[in-house]
Amino acid sequence: MAIPSKSLTRPAPLPRRGVPSRLKGLALPVLIIAVLEAVVRAGWLPAYQMPAPSDVALTLLDLAQGPLAKHVLASLSRVLAGFVIGAGLGLVFAAWVGLSREAEAYLEPTFAGLRAIPSLAWVPLLLLWLGIDETSKVVLIAIGAFFPVYVNGVAAIRDIDRRLVEVGRVFRFNRRQLVWRILLPAAMPGLFTGLRSGLSMAWMFLVAAELIAATKGLGYLLSDGRETSRPDIVLAAIIVLAVLGKVSDRLLAVLERRWLNWRDTFTGEGPGR
Repeated sequence: MAIPSKSLTRPAPLPRRGVPSRLKGLALPVLIIAVLEAVVRAGWLPAYQMPAPSDVALTLLDLAQGPLAKHVLASLSRVLAGFVIGAGLGLVFAAWVGLSREAEAYLEPTFAGLRAIPSLAWVPLLLLWLGIDETSKVVLIAIGAFFPVYVNGVAAIRDIDRRLVEVGRVFRFNRRQLVWRILLPAAMPGLFTGLRSGLSMAWMFLVAAELIAATKGLGYLLSDGRETSRPDIVLAAIIVLAVLGKVSDRLLAVLERRWLNWRDTFTGEGPGR
């Protein structure tokens, strides 16, 4: 009878238990907060320019018990409206230009020039055209969301493998079937990239919209902190903007994973490989 070797009877090694990814993501912010707290408390930075993180946390608590909810709701409603309008138009024009070279010849030169205009350059024109009410703010945010969605959408359509389109023609798909069964699924990863970029730009354009002619919102809170020489309020507003931007991007990322769970893509190598 053959004697089993030690290599065959040796128990399998236990999997390594590393630090969870979520905790790893907190390492850098915690380090920055600790360093800033130590530097400010040591007097190396003046508190009127850079308050200690603990003071900013107290300011956040005070704002949370007061007007913070009003400002957050105002900013969220503007970003949501502007993003839906801008992203929707961006997807429509991206499909038009991506599928038609004639549409590209007419539209792309104009869009290339418009997307180079800085956000603040739109503000005086929109105020003259639309006044200081909500419409001008939503339109400015929609402009910010439009171009990333449009550019990434056109690129996603044009990067589709030509052989996929030829397969559709072999099966005699009409234009509608070709779009819905081949072009749209193949372009979805690029479209989601555009949507996430457009959402980030919507938050950036929100600040430009609310810094001028606004009575509520996180941009107004930033302006109020600057005018009253309260850097703790300014930093508190920036932190809230960062959290809201991260949460909204996370929601889109979850939606992307659910809709694109059929992909078998490279996700990066783990430690020790």
